[in-house]
Amino acid sequence: MKKAMDLERSRPTAKGPADWFTGDVWIDAITQTHGDTPTVIAAVHFTPGARTAWHRHSGGQTLYVTEGEGRVQSRGERVVRIRPGDVVSTPAEEWHWHGAAPDRFMTHLAITGGDAEWGEHVTDAEHRHEPD
Repeated sequence: MKKAMDLERSRPTAKGPADWFTGDVWIDAITQTHGDTPTVIAAVHFTPGARTAWHRHSGGQTLYVTEGEGRVQSRGERVVRIRPGDVVSTPAEEWHWHGAAPDRFMTHLAITGGDAEWGEHVTDAEHRHEPD
């Protein structure tokens, strides 16, 4: 027997929590799967200078930049500039942060596996570091 199409209605845009972000960040949840490793897909919109706190995901995370200009950094590595069309794949358990450039908006799709652990906020000095 053929399975019927499944339709999920969009949820309202949510403001990103202050424990997770510095600056104004808005999240449009797209979908979430359930199972051994739940996966969440969301469009995340960062205002200029906004960014995540340091964090890691038990199942890793992939970002696809759709507009604007941003920054991303893994712990102990250099800050890297990201632009539309860039794909950033962060392995499971790797501490990292990402966000908008100081003077640009940035939106990315986030495909996140498993649970997240949140750490300290990224300082202004870390964020302003000139990217590669």
